Amino acid sequence: MQGPWPDSIRGINDLPGPEKRAIYRTLIPDWVFTRFDIDPETLTVGGESVIDFRCPAGSSAVALSVYHRPGAEDPVLHLNMMDTFNNQLMVLMVTVNDPDSPRFNIDVDEEGKPTQLGTFSRNIPEEIRAMQAGLAPGQVRRGLRIFRTGIPTFELFLKRMGHTIYFIEPLFYHNAIAFERYGFAYARGLRMMERIHAEFQPGGELHARLTGENPFRMPDAWQTILGRSWAIHDGILGHPFTDVQMYKRIGERACVETFPCARW
Repeated sequence: MQGPWPDSIRGINDLPGPEKRAIYRTLIPDWVFTRFDIDPETLTVGGESVIDFRCPAGSSAVALSVYHRPGAEDPVLHLNMMDTFNNQLMVLMVTVNDPDSPRFNIDVDEEGKPTQLGTFSRNIPEEIRAMQAGLAPGQVRRGLRIFRTGIPTFELFLKRMGHTIYFIEPLFYHNAIAFERYGFAYARGLRMMERIHAEFQPGGELHARLTGENPFRMPDAWQTILGRSWAIHDGILGHPFTDVQMYKRIGERACVETFPCARW
């Protein structure tokens, strides 16, 4: 696109189709095209489209999904973001899947109904399998561990929109810890995160609830971020993990971890 970009998702979505897709295509890191043999010009594999842009005119949100081959069940990269009421940018979800890894059906219950990644309902047998395989809550496959390398690509996109800061709402406890390590700070939820950390220590209320009554609440779960996240996903807080919002200034480097005592 010639000239300056719109400063909002709504503004980009209102552009003609080819222009807005060209802008959103810049969100895809170069490694995606080379690793999965996706044609960077046609966005296809074997002549078939593998990149889905959901960005209708009039909408303030965009969802981008990249598949490694036509007909793949899960995207290797999924990004969903939107404008906030004060024209900031909020990342609603970002997912990176290893398509060659085993799949765990935590996203559907035993009747095949969507679970909203376990936040609406749960598939306990699949969650246990996923946990035992080293996955975190909300993961259907192992990740590719390249989120950090994708941040510069994403932040360049935001700079071209004229933004200097962006926000993200972690869906799970381990997401918040990971984002913190990538340089995000807390806009909301820091006190809750500090309380969770303190109460998982020996003598704390959450530590005492790790009774081993089920696989998600084993006595040693407090020692790792994944262990804590599964226990929180299982309801150990007594309420859902919500109302945490984080932000990052573009170009800001990762800060010192707030909660360094637990292993990943």
